[in-house]
Amino acid sequence: MFYLIDDTLKRVSRDDIKKTDKQYVAVLTNEEWKEHADSFDMGIDMDTDSTEIYGTKADVNYDSLTGTFSIPNRNNLSADYGEFAFALDEKGIVFIDDNGTVEELLRGIIQTKKWKMPSLERFIYDFLEQIIKEDQRLLEKYECELDGMEQAILAEDEAEDFPSGRLNEIRGDIRDLRIHYEQMMDLVQEFEENENNFFKQENIRYFRLSFNRLSRLHDTSAALRDFTMQLRDLYKAHLDIKQNRIMTVLTVVTTIFMPLTLIVGWYGMNFIYMPELASKLGYPIVIIASVLIVVVSLWFFKKKKWL
Repeated sequence: MFYLIDDTLKRVSRDDIKKTDKQYVAVLTNEEWKEHADSFDMGIDMDTDSTEIYGTKADVNYDSLTGTFSIPNRNNLSADYGEFAFALDEKGIVFIDDNGTVEELLRGIIQTKKWKMPSLERFIYDFLEQIIKEDQRLLEKYECELDGMEQAILAEDEAEDFPSGRLNEIRGDIRDLRIHYEQMMDLVQEFEENENNFFKQENIRYFRLSFNRLSRLHDTSAALRDFTMQLRDLYKAHLDIKQNRIMTVLTVVTTIFMPLTLIVGWYGMNFIYMPELASKLGYPIVIIASVLIVVVSLWFFKKKKWL
């Protein structure tokens, strides 16, 4: 697939990009790149094996700037990433992609973008924006879900059903996004440094805009990850409080029955010369004493706010 950067991306043939001074975008498979790499005159021998792509990064070469993208699937962050390589110089950019990720991003640009001042820098800006276009909404969705978890913890009746497993999933997803933003920021900084002067100075601002947008997303993801840690601590504190209440109740019950147990043990000795055993009032007196012990104990614990 070959495109010229005009007022939008315009599909052309391979020969057309050699007949014009306009900058281009090319999308090749690994096999096509190995076959036609020399025709782009970038002076590089780039290994584009997708199994060797471990993140998003850029490397500055003498005649070109190369790198890779590793893009999380926003619909399922635990799924395989969209991975592809790229190479660019002042004439255009070539994407090497076997899984269709780049074509999907380019379709989004073609459908939504019109440029008054087309340039390679503006295309790269929109390409990066296409990658993260739904991320603010995604992070807001995570925030709403975390808010709901917080309310569930604070509402003690619902805390029993707290989805601790889901909290761990969200923390993992946000961690992956944060790492992705950090790598994207590093890549954009490489573009902004413009070491080989491939980009026009007046268009460097597009990279600063991308960096600022990525920086905000990174800060939001970092704040959300801190929120997940706070929720975990809050839930743990709730469990500790619940356990303490159970222990308090057990302690109170034990304390109330200790004197009653003493009475039972005392009068269970059945010595012959225990006068209470022969008294007609012995049994009711013991009952009244036991009731008073329970009532006084409950009053004391209520006063001390232990119940």
